[in-house]
Amino acid sequence: MAAAFFSEFLVELIKLVVLGVVAVAAIFCGKKLRDRKDAK
Repeated sequence: MAAAFFSEFLVELIKLVVLGVVAVAAIFCGKKLRDRKDAK
């Protein structure tokens, strides 16, 4: 029972980390594109 809980917890934690990394990357890309557009 505990092993199943911890394995599922790890899967959800990995999903959270991946989504967080994607969100941060999207924010940085959007900021970079916005700065480039503003510079024109």
